[in-house]
Amino acid sequence: MKASTLRHGMNLWPPFLFTGIHVAYIAPDWRHARVELRMRPWNRNYVRTHFGGSLFAMADPFWMLLLMHRLGRDYYVWDQSGAIDFIKPGRGTVVTSFTVDDAILEEIRAATADGGKYLHWFENEVLDADGEVVARVRKQVYVRRKPDRRPAQGGAPAA
Repeated sequence: MKASTLRHGMNLWPPFLFTGIHVAYIAPDWRHARVELRMRPWNRNYVRTHFGGSLFAMADPFWMLLLMHRLGRDYYVWDQSGAIDFIKPGRGTVVTSFTVDDAILEEIRAATADGGKYLHWFENEVLDADGEVVARVRKQVYVRRKPDRRPAQGGAPAA
């Protein structure tokens, strides 16, 4: 799937569409994504700030999605855990970004080369229009290399 196709689909997906979450950008090579949460009358809480759940939701799937596409079909990639720290009230449009660089990919590949699982914590900040931190989101992603399905010598499948 192309990154632009996923971006358009996510922007029409009801949980994002109706909460004001907008996927502004996914790089064609899946290295980077940028997500916005726009303030709307229907997505603010009693004290007229962003719902905490919406702040978490805007960051929820992206580390996993970027890693899945960067690592390819030879890996299982799942969200394992998540946490959010609220720093200040979020008002207006808030943004967050995700970047998966080559160093992280190499670390994951090395840690899973023997078929074992690897848990990696990612962190990103949600920023307001002034660049001030509204929240810090941490996501733990589970990665494991899939078993090799190529035939072993002699034609029998590898164990």
